[in-house]
Amino acid sequence: MRPKAGRQSLVITPKLDGLPLRSQVAKSAKDRETGRMCGRYASTRTDPALAAEFGVDDVTDEPVEPSWNVAPTQQVRAVLERSPRDDPDAPATRQLRTLRWGLVPSWAKDPKIGSKMINARAESLVSKPAFKAAARRRRCLLPADGYFEWQKTDTKTKVPYYLHLGDEPLAFAGLYELRPDPDLPEDDPARWLWTCTIVTTAAPDALGFIHERSPLLVPRGDLRDAWLDPSLTEPDDVQALINSMPQPPLEPYEVSTAVNNPRNNGPDLVAPVTR
Repeated sequence: MRPKAGRQSLVITPKLDGLPLRSQVAKSAKDRETGRMCGRYASTRTDPALAAEFGVDDVTDEPVEPSWNVAPTQQVRAVLERSPRDDPDAPATRQLRTLRWGLVPSWAKDPKIGSKMINARAESLVSKPAFKAAARRRRCLLPADGYFEWQKTDTKTKVPYYLHLGDEPLAFAGLYELRPDPDLPEDDPARWLWTCTIVTTAAPDALGFIHERSPLLVPRGDLRDAWLDPSLTEPDDVQALINSMPQPPLEPYEVSTAVNNPRNNGPDLVAPVTR
């Protein structure tokens, strides 16, 4: 896992797209029922703060508004490395881009498939047809302040929790894809749909009481550089990188059920419940 030359490890009411809001609410509930995750998170840092945290070379696309309730199919900020499309032999640069959450493979006939592909299991990442190409060549990081998960109770209700690392930002391991719109000309900037998914893994024992799955988190330093490195393409090397990720000491606490509705937004959603 090579370090990046000249790069230091630094210390450190969104628009709803795609699905109608009613479908987003129903889908989020279904995801929790079927054990999928991560399905909601907070991301409020500015572009300059993200660029400093992740050593970004180029900031592209329009900024995304801060959100304390990011939901599937919304626009999110992502960090990735790639060479210019018109000069693929040029060195890759680290970019901050806006992607739509919900992976749409380049071969997909209908972009609506992205609403079903908000997560990708780490255990099958390099072998599953929908993800294996991106796992080799199009990995990214999704910055977050923290994320939400719902604990099932004996009364069949669900209690929302917010999981975070204090003031330290999280970096979800992700994949991204570009799908061309065949109805648009090659030189139309809108021809390419940029989408992403969050990689998930088994939750640490300390968090398993909330949910059995958690996002794969990439810590600061060499592991972030390796995850973003587009020259790391061998499936065995990618799987070894996944397996090397340490378990983060996340801090969970209960929050208001107001987060259940993706229409709600604001810092009160990450405030601890007081009883």
